[in-house]
Amino acid sequence: MVEFNTRVVHISKDDQIDNGSKTTPIYQTSAFQSKSLEELESFYTGDKRYLYSRIDNPNTNELGRAVAEIEGAKAGVATSSGMSAILIAFLAVLKPGDHLVACWDLYGGTYQLITEELSDFGIQSTLVDFSNLNEVEKATQPNTKLLFSESITNPLLRVENIAGLAALAKAHQLVTIIDNTFASPYLRQPFLQGADLVVHSATKYIGGHSDVTAGVVVGRADLVEKAKTKGVHLGTTLSPFEAWLASRGLKTLSVRMERQVSNAASLAAYLKTRQEIKHVYYPELINGKGQSAIVTIELNDQFVDLSLFFKSLSWVKIIASLAGVETTVSHSTTTSHRALPKELCDKLGINQNVIRISVGIEDEKDIIQAFEEAILKASKKA
Repeated sequence: MVEFNTRVVHISKDDQIDNGSKTTPIYQTSAFQSKSLEELESFYTGDKRYLYSRIDNPNTNELGRAVAEIEGAKAGVATSSGMSAILIAFLAVLKPGDHLVACWDLYGGTYQLITEELSDFGIQSTLVDFSNLNEVEKATQPNTKLLFSESITNPLLRVENIAGLAALAKAHQLVTIIDNTFASPYLRQPFLQGADLVVHSATKYIGGHSDVTAGVVVGRADLVEKAKTKGVHLGTTLSPFEAWLASRGLKTLSVRMERQVSNAASLAAYLKTRQEIKHVYYPELINGKGQSAIVTIELNDQFVDLSLFFKSLSWVKIIASLAGVETTVSHSTTTSHRALPKELCDKLGINQNVIRISVGIEDEKDIIQAFEEAILKASKKA
């Protein structure tokens, strides 16, 4: 098999409709013509590939297949957002009366999906500390069907023990789903570590340029097929144009992540030297390619004013998202984790001084200088 950097560039096209173009054209159509009733019927027997874009389209098919290939997975399906990807992945496994166990240090939108929406489907849940697999095992019940976590958690960047979690799941005949958005396939490939399904907000590193909203589910072919069917029924299909944009962005994943991870490591090292920063969260020992393109910090409010810090960030934008090529910051308690109960945030250490930094591809020295200037301008004078 060719190496990751080569595979991510050479996304396979659909030979069934190949017309010699170097890249896949945008099939901006809602439906595909049939020349006869017999040809129409052939879609349902599997001989004709495309009928209606809510069901399948060459562009959405390419994105799902491409992410599956670089994750080492068996199949993939593209969706309208990261949240819709998580939803149909859950519904591929769970039914009313079932129970799932999820990590408690997860994205606020996923927390709401689990605790508010799935409960309306009659699906029960328990959130526990996944850094202790004994706690995970204790939380399982006779009706437990699923374990869910993030490969690198949002926003405090805990690195999940995916292999250990998957082994625990298999011992109890459970399914493991991992959200791999923060790591991207460049840093972690959960399917190869034993996960059954892997979900991405392709809005982030896969698309990479802050110009598309998309999701992807990859993994076991049987579960992906169930997830795809749920998506068709629920209308979570991605549009052809956004699928095309995400596929185009995917081809530069390696070169973007290489720069962003390198810049993040340098920024984290610098921020650890500042007394104005109470804590720097940055992963260690992920793999030889690097650790993360995200750095999360907790400001020391004895030395720096939070509001003035945000106002002093110069060209670094305040954005309620991450993973574009520009360096941005996000305030976790008022955006990504606004939905989490205060008592849970307090337990996790997500307070008002926690700031998530999505590091871009700019020059390393300029990034460090921007944060140094913001710290100095926001410093509280004795």
